[in-house]
Amino acid sequence: MSTTAGILYPGYSAEDDYPALQRLLGEDVALPLVHTEMREDAHRVDALLDVGSDEVLADGARALLAHEVEAVIWACTSGSFVFGWDGAREQVEKLQAVTGLPTSSTSFAFVHAAARLGLRRVAVAATYPADVADRFAAFLAHGSIEVTRLSSRGIVTAAEVGTLGREQVLEFAAANDDPPAQALLMPDTALHTAQWLDELEGRVGKPVLTANQVSAWEVLRLAGDTRAREGLGALFRQTGPADGPLGGAGPH
Repeated sequence: MSTTAGILYPGYSAEDDYPALQRLLGEDVALPLVHTEMREDAHRVDALLDVGSDEVLADGARALLAHEVEAVIWACTSGSFVFGWDGAREQVEKLQAVTGLPTSSTSFAFVHAAARLGLRRVAVAATYPADVADRFAAFLAHGSIEVTRLSSRGIVTAAEVGTLGREQVLEFAAANDDPPAQALLMPDTALHTAQWLDELEGRVGKPVLTANQVSAWEVLRLAGDTRAREGLGALFRQTGPADGPLGGAGPH
């Protein structure tokens, strides 16, 4: 079985996580990536609404279709949850109308991944400013996920987030876990995490869901590839139907 699943990624910051994930997933998986336009690199609501706008995503989707992908993920958490639950759903539906393929976004991927692991209480270690992080917590609440602790690093640009190295990421995760939480979520696709997923879980002692990890998992799931894999955290050790009842009312 071989799988080709497409990634729509805004700008340039941690896009090299996807080749890293592809290597970890194996030679029979391809994750072609198209960069979508980012007119302003800012974790600010108005800029994020532009990053996730219909025309920007449609242009990227049309370029991605040249790679003969089987499913598509809009790999931007803040550029999806900033629209709210209903707006993020509409965003995916419009994108799917362009692709004609199973399509989702990272925000819904977090909800589906939490459902797969049976998570109801999570801590969130967000690199965003506090007002943007609050919107992610509200999105999770709509998906029946309680945030027991919400931490914000206050970084404005994706470019700066992308410079955080291994030890900084591990320390950020450990410092912002919460004992009652069943897992820790790290929601920014600008944050490098792909090569440290097992280390992250070892550091906090529980499942850790990161944006690029859940994006890859979601788009593979939508393409029908639900094989269990090692080296990619607890989420990828799970198996299940490609489009089973994962909970949450978001797109599948």
